[in-house]
Order: sequence, then structure tokens, then C-alpha cells
Amino acid sequence: MLDLDKRSVTYLAGVGPKKAEILRKEANISSYEDLLYYFPYKYIDRSRFYKVVEIRGNMPYIQLKGRFLSFETLGEGRTRRMIGRFTDGTGIIDLVWFRGLAYVKEKYSIGKEYIVFGKPTEFGQTYNIPHPDIDPIENQDQVTGGLTPYYPTTEKMKKSFLNSRAIQNYQYALLKSLEWRVQETLTPEILRKAGMVSLTEAIRQIHFPESAEKLQKAQLRLKFDELFYIQLNILRTASFRKTKLQGLVFPVVGNYFNTFYKDYLPFELTNAQKRVMREIRKDMGSGRQMNRLLQGDVGSGKTLVALLCMLLAADNNYQACIMAPTEILANQHYATIMNFLQGMDIKVALLTGSTKKKVRNELLLAIASGEIKIVIGTHALIEDAVMFHSLGLAIIDEQHRFGVEQRSRLWKKNRQVPHVLVMTATPIPRTLAMTLYGDLDVSVIDELPPGRKPVQTLHRYDNKKAELFDFLRKEIKAGRQVYVVYPLIEGSEKVDYKNLEEGFEVFKDVFPEYTVCMVHGKMKAADKDAEMQKFITGEAQILMATTVIEVGVNVPNATVMVIESAERFGLSQLHQLRGRVGRGSDQSYCVLVSSYKLSNETRKRLEIMVNSNNGFDIAEADLRLRGHGDLDGTRQSGTGIDLKIANLGADGQILQYARNIAQEVLDADPDLSSGQNRVLKERVEKLFARKINWGLIS
Repeated sequence: MLDLDKRSVTYLAGVGPKKAEILRKEANISSYEDLLYYFPYKYIDRSRFYKVVEIRGNMPYIQLKGRFLSFETLGEGRTRRMIGRFTDGTGIIDLVWFRGLAYVKEKYSIGKEYIVFGKPTEFGQTYNIPHPDIDPIENQDQVTGGLTPYYPTTEKMKKSFLNSRAIQNYQYALLKSLEWRVQETLTPEILRKAGMVSLTEAIRQIHFPESAEKLQKAQLRLKFDELFYIQLNILRTASFRKTKLQGLVFPVVGNYFNTFYKDYLPFELTNAQKRVMREIRKDMGSGRQMNRLLQGDVGSGKTLVALLCMLLAADNNYQACIMAPTEILANQHYATIMNFLQGMDIKVALLTGSTKKKVRNELLLAIASGEIKIVIGTHALIEDAVMFHSLGLAIIDEQHRFGVEQRSRLWKKNRQVPHVLVMTATPIPRTLAMTLYGDLDVSVIDELPPGRKPVQTLHRYDNKKAELFDFLRKEIKAGRQVYVVYPLIEGSEKVDYKNLEEGFEVFKDVFPEYTVCMVHGKMKAADKDAEMQKFITGEAQILMATTVIEVGVNVPNATVMVIESAERFGLSQLHQLRGRVGRGSDQSYCVLVSSYKLSNETRKRLEIMVNSNNGFDIAEADLRLRGHGDLDGTRQSGTGIDLKIANLGADGQILQYARNIAQEVLDADPDLSSGQNRVLKERVEKLFARKINWGLIS
């Protein structure tokens, strides 16, 4: 692309060092290429001019043509403002500025003709337009050609006069300097097959659309481009790993695995667990390094599958480890696995930040000598002091909570790359999985262990608490326990903690005959554990908490999950919380309590929860409603996912099509070495060179 990625925006007309620094910090725009790929988020039709006499307060954006009659500065301090009285001959309207007053006075003249664009606001009996866009009449062709783009900006950008109009002017200056031509990034063959417009046409129409139809074609081309290169990179990486990277071979199913399977397995594996074990065993015996994503809802039996895999590693004289994102989860894995292995002769260790120094030193020696076969821990496992004798299998739980770089440090602890199993209880929509984990093989545990009943989900309004309390009393009388969860949203913690504490007092008053305990993030660890213990042992019947119980608590006797202010949670979070109940054989319930006033989108979200227990359907719906950038924790550095125009929730078909074409290209030319594919090779290497290729280690 004529090295546009190496040419700094500092040197573009009108930018300079100060503005370039703000563009870099606020919008991640450093080069000409960054600017060209900084796309508008909406378009407004500016082909029509209104008259002042037509203005009403509820109008969207309007455009006027006229002259300034006068300028006046009013108020002091924060209320200081500049008012420009503007007329088009049919009436007078005030244009108002609260910042940049000196700039306004210097820039605009009385009597000269201008085009004004902005949103009218009703003020008493009159209307005004705050901070309008203003252009001299000679720029009419440039600004009123129909669809006007609006670029994302921040407060800091606006304060430095880097508003949407300024960005549009820079785009115009840049494209003009390039003679309205940019270097093509796809081959003629792909353009013909996909029926796409050229990149020059797409870039021109995305910034300066001539019609809605041409804009649509430009958007399609740029979305395809973005998704095609992500898929090309992922598929190349996967192909390289499968053909070039040797894996450890685990040919033996020996004493550890067979003893556990015959004598210690607490229940028959589900068909889904058996299928997943067959897939994993095939990988481990193939001579290729396993890189597999194991997806399964909360309670589907992923830990048991992980244990069976670790026993296979031990049978082949290798060590195995599980790395969990929190101490609570690491402790729970350790307790679960020790419970499964009770009486078996195999050394298992727990290593976290809380492990005492003396014990830690003993463990480090036993891990380095190979005496300990299975290590369970947090990120403490990737510290330099931890050296494995022969790490053959690394299992990462709740994968998206670890940075890719953190995980890579595990693999470096071995002479040969270990097999990798990535486990997640967060169902990942198909489009996101194809993009985040497109180079991993995927296994899914899609059935619950025998005897489990699906959780029944109900939606209740908070003005009908009496009915809810009656229902809870009935469940507790039957010997069950209840969770009550309050949201904890960043920025409103004070209010949220207050709500929890007030709720705690209400529940103590309503249920004086029962023990109610409370857990939240502000408590000391020892107090928190003591309260949790009351609930786990059954001493307390009701546990009230913020979302700290989302991960790592397993109380089979708890059959009711009440989620207060459910409208403030995302779908994936609601689904995770619901997974805390339904762990035993009794019917369990999840009650979503919300206010009566709900937006359409929120109502849809709660309806989806009531109607579906399928984590994958829920995750797909979440992606459609909220977009990929909001999905809890799934966005991370090193994935190559910094989408500028594509939307994984809405563009699934384009993604699949782009992946198919990328696969066809690689099937015909795996190394992209042919003359016509040189443009693809250069582009994919340029796009992903900035990122270390962590693809080889998932």
C-alpha cells in the first residue's frame, strides 16, 4: 500500500505534532493507513436544506444556509458561552458555543454566507443549535453531496478541534494527495469470484459515499477484506502446525488411567464425554501436537475429562498441569480432583500465590524431579522458579482470562511443546470461535450428567416481592438453599454495595427463622471464607452476594438463584450465574428480578434467558445484541481481532464466505508462493507482523 503504514499523519496538511499525538492516543491513528481505515460509524443525509421557520424541537439533524447578524459573549466561568445570531431570511436562530470561543470569533464573519449543520434544541420559546458544523458556501459541493459520514471522536479530540468534520477533512486531503488511488490487497481472481468492488472504490465510497447503494458495496468489500485476512492468517498457522510441528506421542493407556476408570470413576461417563475423550486420545497418539478447545456448560463434566487426560499423560511418563485464573477456582479443581483420586497412588500438588514458602520450596523440588505427576495452580505456575521434569499436557481453564503471552510461558518450560487443552465454560458463538480459536480443533460437551434436570428460569418484577418470598420459604422448608445475587458494576460500586446491604437487612427481617449470610469483594478473605463455609455446610440457608460466586462455588443443595436487577447483567453473565444451581438431582430455579421499566433490548435479553438453557444459543444471541467487543473477557491482545468495520454478530455469512475462499487459496498454494498470491502473502505478513505469532501455542 505504498508503505502508507510507515508514513506518519504528522505530515498531513493541518495535522502537525500536537494533533498527531492526540490522534495516536485517542483514536490509535499514527499512519496514513490507520487514518484511511478509521471508518465512520454512521451517515446522515445532508442533501436537503431547511428554513429557520420550519424548525421544531424534536427534529433530528438539520441544515441551513444563511448569514451571521452578530456575535455576543454571555455568562461567566462555566456558563460562559458565545452566541451567534444566524438568519436565512425566514427567521433567526441562535448558534451556541461553550468552548473554543476565541476560535469561533476569529473564524466566522458577519454578513458572509455559510452552511450550518446541527441538532436543534428547544430553549423556552426559541430554538438554538449547540456546537454546529459550519462551512463557507464555497464548500457546498464537498459537504452537501448526500450522505455525510460521522467518525468516532472523544472529548479530548473535540477539545483539540479534532471533531468528525476535521477527520473528514483529513480523509479528503489524504485521498487527494494519493490521487484517489490505493493499492489493491486482493488478487483479480478473488475479486472476480467474490464479485467485490476494488479497494480504491471501497475506500472512496466509505468516506465520501455517492449513494446508499455504493456505500453498501464499499462496506461489503471492506468487511470481506478484514475477515478474509484474519482467516487466512489463522488457517495458515493451523496448517503450519499440523504439517511442521511434531507432537509428543502418548501410545499407552496404562495403570493410572485403567485403575481410575475401573475402580474410582464415580459414575458412567456421558456419551458426550466419551466422544470428547476419543477425540483427545486420537490427537495425543497422532504424533501431532494437540491444540484443542473444550467447550461445555457449567456442570457438564469438563474437570473429569481433564483428569482422565492427565492420567493418560502420567501413564506415558509425562507430567500434566491445570492453570486456573483464580485461587478459588484452582482450589476447587484441587478439591474435586483429590476427591476423585481418593486412595489412588499418584502425587498431586496445588501451587498458588498463597502457598507458604517452605511448602512451596518442597513442591518446586518435587515438580522438577518428576515425583509430582499433576500440578494444579494459578499463574504462579508460569513463574521462572517452576521447572517441570517433563511437561506433556497443559490444560488452561477459563482461557480468555489469561493473556496469550502468559500462556506461552508454560510451553517454554519444556524442551518439546506439550499438548494443549483449553477449557471454557463460557459458550463461544460459532463466528467468534472461528475468529478467536479458528486454528484450534473444537470439542463440545453438549449434555449434562445423568439425573440433572434443566434449571427452570422465571422473570418477576421487583414490585411483586411477596410472591417471591413465599416461593423461597417453600423451597427452604423442603431443605433447599438459596443464592441471592446483586450486580456490582464499575462506576456505581457505592450504590451497588448499599443495595446489597439493604437487601441483606430485608432478607433477615423476612426470614427471621433462617440464617442469612453475605459475601462481597470488600470483605477480608478470612471473613469471606467463613461466610461461604456457613453456606457450604448448610448452616446458612440464604447466601447474599455480589457476583463473586459466579465462578468456583459448587453447592448441590442450593436450588434457587435469585438475580436482583437482572436487567443490569449481560446474557453470558446471567447464564454463568444460573449454572451455580442445578448441580444436584432436585429441580432448580433461577428467578430474574427486574424493574418494570425495561428497554426493548433488555426485555429481549430476559426472554432469551427464560426460553433457553442452551449456552451456545444464548452466546449467539448475546453477540447479536451487544457485538463482539463487549463479550465478557473474550477480546484479548494477540488474537488479531481488532475489527474496524466487520461485526461478528451481524456478519456471520461474510465470515464463513471469507474463510471458505481463504481455505481454497491455501489448498491450491499453501505457502502463498505463486506470483499472483504474492500480494496476499505480503499483506497477511504485514498485518500480523506487529503481533507475535502466538498462534502456534493457541
